[in-house]
Amino acid sequence: MSSPAGPPLDGPLDDGLRAVDVLTVAAVTDVTPSVRRVLLTGHPDAVAAAGPTVNLLVPRVGDAEPSWPRIQRDGRIVWPQGSHGVALRSYTARRQDPAAGEIEIDFVLHGDGPAAAWAAAAAPGSLLAVAGAASLAERPAGWLLLAGDETALPAISRLLAGADPGTTGVAILEVAGPEEEQPLAAPPGIAVHWLHRNGTPPGEGTLLVDAVAALEPPATDDVFAWVGAESAAVRAIRADLRGRWGLGRAQHHAIGYWRRGRAMAPA
Repeated sequence: MSSPAGPPLDGPLDDGLRAVDVLTVAAVTDVTPSVRRVLLTGHPDAVAAAGPTVNLLVPRVGDAEPSWPRIQRDGRIVWPQGSHGVALRSYTARRQDPAAGEIEIDFVLHGDGPAAAWAAAAAPGSLLAVAGAASLAERPAGWLLLAGDETALPAISRLLAGADPGTTGVAILEVAGPEEEQPLAAPPGIAVHWLHRNGTPPGEGTLLVDAVAALEPPATDDVFAWVGAESAAVRAIRADLRGRWGLGRAQHHAIGYWRRGRAMAPA
């Protein structure tokens, strides 16, 4: 990963540079065969700021003293010079409890990217850091379409939990098989559908795209669609939402969470 321009950390530092928030692993749980939930603890203020979408600083596996970057006043990351071994990845916090100083993040273990490798080896005492956060870009609407694969499950679970009880719509979730389904709390008017790849590798099929293409747009303009999955699938669904559904920019948010054959970093 290339380092953005800025003063090197081993030279003089501006007064505006601040340390990143470092979190410590308290527990690790395998939620499904491919999803590992990591419970992290930290200062309540750091936990409150770490989500729902959070930029994680992931160290090399086994690195007990990572060379963390620092943060400028405008939020830009200032990286150390040389090979620091810390990767930047974007995740959605499954749960935040600032009062308890706890945050839970789910990691999908397929692939060999730095975050999956770190999560596979994570144990109590392992370190992770936070370098900024953002919203899920959601918008309240009377009818919701939520579509994603297992990488989007934390975000979709939060969107469902935060939806008004009277909201109607559809949530479509693609996973490897029934063993990868997770309990989701949804308003009674939102139908939750699980799609199973049944042996097809992630990113190689069109299950999610086809499922959205088979939907009839609702007879209302009070619509919001949120999509998170492999980048090619997201592009196809976005085109459908803008074309056949006629949704404007304020009516949908579609983001490529990962790209087949490539470990993704935040834009």
